Amino acid sequence: GPIPFPAALAMVLSCLLSGAHSQTPGVVQESPVPLGELGQEQPHGPVQVVSNASGAAGSRPSEPPLLPVCARPADIRHAFKYINTIVSCTIFVVGIIGNSTLLRIIYKNKCMRNGPNVLIASLALGDLLYILIALPINVYKLLAKDWPFGVQICKLVPFIQKASVGITVLSLCALSIDRYRAVASWSRIQGIGIPMWKAVEVLLIWAVAIVLAVPEAIAFDMVELSYWEQHLWVCMLASEQKSRFMRFYRDVKDWWLFGFYFCLPLVCTGIFYTLMSCEMLSKRNGMRIALNDHMKRRREVAKTVFCLVVIFALCWLPLHLSRILKKTIYDQTDPNRCELLSFLLVMDYFGINMASLNSCINPVALYFVSRKFKNCFQSCLCCWCQRPALSITPTDEKGSVGKWKATGQELGLDRSSSRLSNKYSSS
Repeated sequence: GPIPFPAALAMVLSCLLSGAHSQTPGVVQESPVPLGELGQEQPHGPVQVVSNASGAAGSRPSEPPLLPVCARPADIRHAFKYINTIVSCTIFVVGIIGNSTLLRIIYKNKCMRNGPNVLIASLALGDLLYILIALPINVYKLLAKDWPFGVQICKLVPFIQKASVGITVLSLCALSIDRYRAVASWSRIQGIGIPMWKAVEVLLIWAVAIVLAVPEAIAFDMVELSYWEQHLWVCMLASEQKSRFMRFYRDVKDWWLFGFYFCLPLVCTGIFYTLMSCEMLSKRNGMRIALNDHMKRRREVAKTVFCLVVIFALCWLPLHLSRILKKTIYDQTDPNRCELLSFLLVMDYFGINMASLNSCINPVALYFVSRKFKNCFQSCLCCWCQRPALSITPTDEKGSVGKWKATGQELGLDRSSSRLSNKYSSS
């Protein structure tokens, strides 16, 4: 007859304990449960899923719960954990200062309130939410084994992560399209202010990013693992999903993230910047001299957007590469898999650091690429660091570009008045 479930569970636990005792205690301490982003899927090694917070205890996983014991356990060195923590703290400080300053510049200066800059402000706000909420918890996940924050925070953190990345991806696509439209309609002089359709576009970007992040909140759960004689609650992508759509999402998640959250902005930028280059080459000979300065400013904005896309690609490539390698070459039935898993863990955490770096590096890139942002950053940071006796007026905060325009107008008035005086004196 069939073996009763309690007896079967006792047999499985006895096998698990016998496998655990075959390892040395020192190795056990150096082989924690796969943490962070790499640990979002079915755990590897002698691990049994006991229960999850949303489902019934003792539910059977879709894959065999017991795998061959590794010939050499996977490990993450403590030094790497502390280096990762220091890097994350640096990203936290630089990201808060940089993105807050960027938002203040665009909010305070009327000359900075235009279509491209409102998309850049959307980028900064999404990055700021990620830095304030998700980054500290990710650092804790690396240092600790257990998850103490409950189911709600377990679902909130990946939701904010995906929403922030979605805002970045869609904003970069919108910026690329906006730069092409600006060059294609080169004779149209853009005024100061945010058009209504641009505000609607930003709201639509946030709405789409939030909707696309909902499956992450549904898929993640607190899972109780029996791992090397320890019972741990881990926040991860649960192997058991209730609906057919969520099971499909679990299976194709890595490819979906790589295609939409990485390849889409690169393809969009490549297409529209190619069209923009062709447009500029075809209209170069027919442009009027009076619009040369105007086109130079638009080319500078286009160069800035292109740099943001390149930085995005460099920051997110290591993380997506580690996921694709894990999906394609990792074999969880191979006894020698833990050497590869150790490499993938290090690569994964390096990728997480690089992806987090993208949340703080955009203001730094704008400072070095755009002269207008550089002047505004300098005046804004000086205003914060010093309690000035001379208050910075809105005219000063607009930067040297506005000063050059005013100087040019004053020079023009002086020249015209001098011509009139010469004319009257000669007559």
